[in-house]
Amino acid sequence: MDSDGTQDARGTHANPVPRARSGMPPMPTEAPSAVPPDGSAFLNWLRTPRPEAVPGVWRFGYRPRPAEEPDQVPSRQLLSGALIAFLVGWLVWSLLQNGYLGAWWSLPFRLLVPDSWRYTSSEVGNFVLYKGYELLIALVIMVAVGKLGRWGEVWRRFVVPLVKRPEPREPSVQSPHEDPAAYPDLRAAGAVDAAERLAAEAKAGLMRDVDHARILRAWQGVRSGRFSLATFTGTVLKDGAAACLHPSGARDLPGRLARHDLLTGQVRLGTTADDARNPYAYRGTGLGLGPELLGTSLLAVGPAGSGKTGTVVRPLAESLCLHALAGRAAVVVVGAAGAGLGPADAYDVVVQIGNPESVYDLDLYGGTTDPDEAAAVLAEALVGDLAEPHQGGDTRRSTTVLAQLLGPFRAVHGRFPAVPELRQLLDGAPAPLAALREGLEDSGQDALLRELDARERQMGHPGDVGGILADRVALLDRPAFAGFFDTSGQSRPFSLKALDHPVRVRIDLPQRGHADASRMLARLVLAQFTASVAVREDRSLFACLVLDDATGVVTPEAVRGIQRLRSGNAGVVLTLRTLDDVPRPLRGPLLGATGCRMALAGLTPWDGQDFAEVWGKEWIEARDVTDRQIIAETPAGKVLHAVRQVITGKAPTARAVTVRQVERERWSASELAHGVPPGHAVLSLTSVKGEHAPPLLVDLRG
Repeated sequence: MDSDGTQDARGTHANPVPRARSGMPPMPTEAPSAVPPDGSAFLNWLRTPRPEAVPGVWRFGYRPRPAEEPDQVPSRQLLSGALIAFLVGWLVWSLLQNGYLGAWWSLPFRLLVPDSWRYTSSEVGNFVLYKGYELLIALVIMVAVGKLGRWGEVWRRFVVPLVKRPEPREPSVQSPHEDPAAYPDLRAAGAVDAAERLAAEAKAGLMRDVDHARILRAWQGVRSGRFSLATFTGTVLKDGAAACLHPSGARDLPGRLARHDLLTGQVRLGTTADDARNPYAYRGTGLGLGPELLGTSLLAVGPAGSGKTGTVVRPLAESLCLHALAGRAAVVVVGAAGAGLGPADAYDVVVQIGNPESVYDLDLYGGTTDPDEAAAVLAEALVGDLAEPHQGGDTRRSTTVLAQLLGPFRAVHGRFPAVPELRQLLDGAPAPLAALREGLEDSGQDALLRELDARERQMGHPGDVGGILADRVALLDRPAFAGFFDTSGQSRPFSLKALDHPVRVRIDLPQRGHADASRMLARLVLAQFTASVAVREDRSLFACLVLDDATGVVTPEAVRGIQRLRSGNAGVVLTLRTLDDVPRPLRGPLLGATGCRMALAGLTPWDGQDFAEVWGKEWIEARDVTDRQIIAETPAGKVLHAVRQVITGKAPTARAVTVRQVERERWSASELAHGVPPGHAVLSLTSVKGEHAPPLLVDLRG
């Protein structure tokens, strides 16, 4: 059945997804050692509650908290009050026992108890009667002082956490209509045999979280009518938990590092700090990100060593690769070679630009056959960083120049020019231009001949950008890249047109010695990504580009492209060492285009100011405390004040407290620069549905 590449046999798809650099390991035939043979771990995971929560909360096993912090008595005041109440109760009981309060306390006893009971010769009866009354009075005193001293709150706050021990939860037994491990949706739709097979696989420990998510994805295709129930049922009955496999055959990633919950689609990045600046509902909860948040794009800014790659990029890339194995996402991860973005076996395609051993190449033109589209994307990569923000004049002129050459070249040769050929054409070399003209004349391409004539006329003008383009292309015309960007069909180029499939791609940039070329290639990938996701036929597949270092990548066209991604069920993850790597006029638009913004520890005050402005202000309750010296008016008062000052060393004062509503920044530039502890970050979130989470202080190490 049509599965968007999640179930097709290898090599049989019309446009097969490129595979991994090396052969994938054989499919496991038994459950991993981490899963007990009875499957209890998987069943516990599947049955764990995941209540609805505000954006960013790790929902696995989450217990909702009140939106506002309850008005609690401070611990010191609570304990001292409980102690004082106990001493008062003890004092009252002692006075009663010793008769200092007279016989009034026995008045209820004399009024309620008959004389025949009180005046009896039975010693046992008298003992029980009188001691019982004393016990009753003691209980009344204890209840009174306990309520006065808040003993119940002391017990709940300090004693219960010490004596309470978490009990291991056993898989709860539920009816097939309620138990998620029994696949009630399949049963309700009539696929009882498939549900029974999957439930048996889960109980036997043969089911993984990726398998469950992948099968649910295929079931969504059945419900949407993309393929039939009979085909789905037959596949499940045949393969069980291994049904509807990813084209790579992989059912998991090697060596997971982060915590993932594929049922909600979240990956846990840390813990929201128990800090007064965080809303009470978020304090102490896990931080979970998923496609519903990444669909608005994420920008993380922090200096080198602040943990951008290890605590943010790597977990997100790992999560997206798991989603791809489940048939729910396509991911492209771009970074420097050796940046620690995951092993090669975790990806289907690994493009190592500048490495002669790389199996895959990068398509310089993004897989398009339209010269105008190819010219626009290539111009953005070559001179997008030279364009004036919000004008893009250089980009438009460069697009025109490239289109004047790419169209005629493709018409003559049936392909786009390779890097050396494109450089010669932009330099205006006579021989290539003459050969191109001859080919157009022979084929009768008059319209393209006029394009070529216009290009030749513009070469002599002082404002021609052909020379600038030739210089930029020369950065790719180096011996290190001699075997790359081939257009003759001799290599295996990867094109971002493959984002219609759940493909996992890693692109390694050669930053050492080729920093300018790396930034140019990063701009090329971003431009191709935004152009490709806009024309996808199936937008139910979430597409994400993870760019480990976006230095020199942010251009006016890139910002506009990021703004359009949300409607195409796509997003980008960008990291920067500082916002100074972005032109000043583009910093505000970039922060506005990304729905999730992260400021890591070590930020400069100048970067903090940009974040403070985009996060805005809030109304808070400010308390002003004023100490006013008390002036005594009588001689006795003056003597008393003098004695008090000698004892305390301070003049007698009266404290006045003023409470008012003021507006202040949620996080000031100074707080972001100096108040974020190491290993922490301040993160604001926006979901694709428009839900917001205020800036949260997050411990990325938790």
